Amino acid sequence: MFIDSMMWDIGLRDAAPYGQKCESIGYDCVWTYEAAHNPFMPLAQVAAATENIHIGTNIAVAFARSPYAMAQAAWDLADISGGRFHLGIGSQVRAHVERRFSAEFERPAARLTDYIRCVRAIWDSFQNGTKPEYQGEFYRYILNNPMFNPGPIAHPDIPVYVAGVNARMCQVAGEVADGMHVHPMHSVSYLRDVVRPAVAKGAAMSGRSVDDIAFFAPVFVITGDTEAERAEAEKNMRFQIGFYGSTPNYRALLEHHGYDTLGKELSAVTRSGDFDKLPGLVPDDLLEACSVAGKPDEIASLMRIRYEGGLMQRTALYFSMDKDAPEDKWRKFVAAFRAAA
Repeated sequence: MFIDSMMWDIGLRDAAPYGQKCESIGYDCVWTYEAAHNPFMPLAQVAAATENIHIGTNIAVAFARSPYAMAQAAWDLADISGGRFHLGIGSQVRAHVERRFSAEFERPAARLTDYIRCVRAIWDSFQNGTKPEYQGEFYRYILNNPMFNPGPIAHPDIPVYVAGVNARMCQVAGEVADGMHVHPMHSVSYLRDVVRPAVAKGAAMSGRSVDDIAFFAPVFVITGDTEAERAEAEKNMRFQIGFYGSTPNYRALLEHHGYDTLGKELSAVTRSGDFDKLPGLVPDDLLEACSVAGKPDEIASLMRIRYEGGLMQRTALYFSMDKDAPEDKWRKFVAAFRAAA
């Protein structure tokens, strides 16, 4: 299993040194997220400053950009990194797609399936000079000329990951992608009983099996050197679970664990602006199911145990490394993760 690192809110000025530190420590990949910063630009900095560590987006919002814009950005990153780039994309939720990105959202699973097929058709024309003639239900690629075609690169086989929570979107990952970005708010039982079967269904549609799909997930972790630190970490994780659970897209997980009405309760709290009430609404057993808790020197082995049996191919802590933390602390964590195999 690979151990990766997240780049939460790491801007352009800090991206290169952060990537270099991750490579020095021994992480396998560093992932960006489309939140406060563009997900691609920091990775260009990391790619240029490193030699071995892989880079990827977890995630870039697909519908916020055209398939051609996505294909072009990924192509450049695959080229500058020497084949170390992984393209992770997701649909985001309707409110953000329509009201923040001013884009279309209807039938997101079918739309994303078409989107990925269009991206792959564009890459094929970049690499092989194939005539642009993709006509999909939502997207098309039927025009290009040599001036706009970047041409072939040494590593054109870019792995595509799809992010999803509900079964239908997980099916998309199995059908048209190489990997599945499992949402950090997940449980082992939801992964085993909902996510993987849905991915397997999609994989069968393309003549593959679930074992052909790489699974990656950041993990909610509760730890600390003191009781006060652990208590603060627990409060933060309860908040994250409550915040995500307030969005209708994540109610399937809550219902899977028997909390059919909790999502509406959490939504009411966020609508009223009482965000400080979220942690107190998260049940203890839900917190336990969706996180890993232990002393700092236990976390690495607990993460390995959590996904034993091949449930996950790569994982990471949900949060970024503290930029001021001693590098040796994280080097020991990575070493302990690998030693726990």
